[in-house]
Amino acid sequence: MIDLNHIDDLARRLSDLVPPGLRDSREELQATFKSALQAGLAKLDLVTREEFEVQRAVLLRTREKLEALEHVVTTLELRQSQTKPND
Repeated sequence: MIDLNHIDDLARRLSDLVPPGLRDSREELQATFKSALQAGLAKLDLVTREEFEVQRAVLLRTREKLEALEHVVTTLELRQSQTKPND
């Protein structure tokens, strides 16, 4: 999930960029920015850091298994080529 403190901070920064004449409605602008940011982020297909780390670990284990299987296949191919009768 997105950290709401980051969204609040970004909304505050955006409202700070508003020209001085419009700053009377600063709180309203900040709330508008915050809701727009939340809506935009909600539309993105994002995963949490935890989900990312779980998938990363699964991928690492799969890669290790693949490398081990490649080693086994190479060993078996080498043995097979050594035991073939010469033509």
